[in-house]
Amino acid sequence: MPDEASPGPAVAIDREACLGTGLCIVYAPRTFAHDDETKAVLQDPPHDDPDDVRTAVEACPMGALAL
Repeated sequence: MPDEASPGPAVAIDREACLGTGLCIVYAPRTFAHDDETKAVLQDPPHDDPDDVRTAVEACPMGALAL
């Protein structure tokens, strides 16, 4: 788990592209969540290992996440 002072890689979310499949939450549940529209949002602060965040970004079938 990364130190709270080092939140890991910065993540951008394209909310127009997000379909809410939830794969980001499966791979990095302490970094990603869904809002009321079932769109991906970042938790503040994120708490997943940077490798898990990268896996979540790569797993997004819509390419809605970027580092």
